[in-house]
Amino acid sequence: MLWPMLAIALGFLGVAVLAVLAARVFVEVRRLSGQVAEASRRIADASGDLERATTGLARAGRSAH
Repeated sequence: MLWPMLAIALGFLGVAVLAVLAARVFVEVRRLSGQVAEASRRIADASGDLERATTGLARAGRSAH
């Protein structure tokens, strides 16, 4: 009777450890997705700034001819 109870206890502990690790992975994935969203927003802003700068540069180049 001792071995089946020990096996059940170890199985429960194994599942508990996996649940804790899964929760940590979930939290880190959420944090990473927030950082990716912020980086994507910054890239979009920089792309808009670059587009505005090149438009102004193209106008200046046309007026120089």
